[in-house]
Amino acid sequence: MSVANSGAAEPLDRHHRGDGAPLGRAFLLIAAFSVVEVVGGVLSNSLTLLADAGHMVLDAGALGLAWCALRLSQRPASAWMTYGYGRAQVLAAFVNGLMLAALAVWILAEAWQRFHFPQGLLPVPALIVAVVGLAVNLIAYRWLGHGGDNINVRAAALHVLGDILGSLAAIASALIVYFTGWLQADSLLALVVAAILAGGAWRVLRASCRILMEGAPPGLNQQAVREVLAALPGVSDIHHVHVWGLTPERPLVTLHARIEAAADQQAVSVRLKAALRETFGVSHSVIQLEDGGCLDEAAGA
Repeated sequence: MSVANSGAAEPLDRHHRGDGAPLGRAFLLIAAFSVVEVVGGVLSNSLTLLADAGHMVLDAGALGLAWCALRLSQRPASAWMTYGYGRAQVLAAFVNGLMLAALAVWILAEAWQRFHFPQGLLPVPALIVAVVGLAVNLIAYRWLGHGGDNINVRAAALHVLGDILGSLAAIASALIVYFTGWLQADSLLALVVAAILAGGAWRVLRASCRILMEGAPPGLNQQAVREVLAALPGVSDIHHVHVWGLTPERPLVTLHARIEAAADQQAVSVRLKAALRETFGVSHSVIQLEDGGCLDEAAGA
């Protein structure tokens, strides 16, 4: 019996180190403008603009958190963090999702209150700030590359995308109030912003929770892994298959492989790892080869 390992001494994130510069630039831009939008929302008394301003303040913190997490994830593995720091990005995404959900709840409560008790609104200042905010958010979203394949950057991009749609809602709200005087439009369009935030929060929380709970990454099926590997020459059985991901783009697999008595262990290990890499995109796996009964089952594990 032997164990075949794949790159255990190397940091697993060496192929997935994102460039933190776009996150850093987006953080500085959003943080600077969020102050302007908060002031504009207060002076104009626009709930839609205040909702978007609150979102931008939250975005500044979320982007800063994402930036720090991305830089932390690039640190090499150590004796006490043997898988490296890649999952810091997943934790940051989870926190971002919680903040999105909390902001959506606040907007819903405030919009309900203002719809029944409308408040005055200065549409022109609100319109000016919202238009500038739209331009700022479009620049930041372009820098983030529309989310990419990294859950942390995707979470940050969702924050900014919500701001883009929030700015559009604030523009529409200011225009409606300016031309019609219908103050409830501000509350209704704030609900649109809340719905956008809630949807983004659900997607980010679902994806990050799946990783934190060691769920199988989408598209990587445990049964499929077992069937493909069991069909390889020299393999008689595949069991104790566990599939999860350090991050969504870095799936991991551990398994036991019972091999035929006459099979060459090294050759079988090479075939197993090649199949995992080429068929399922798994570049890191731990395989326990067995030429008899399973020791874990014998020990009652």
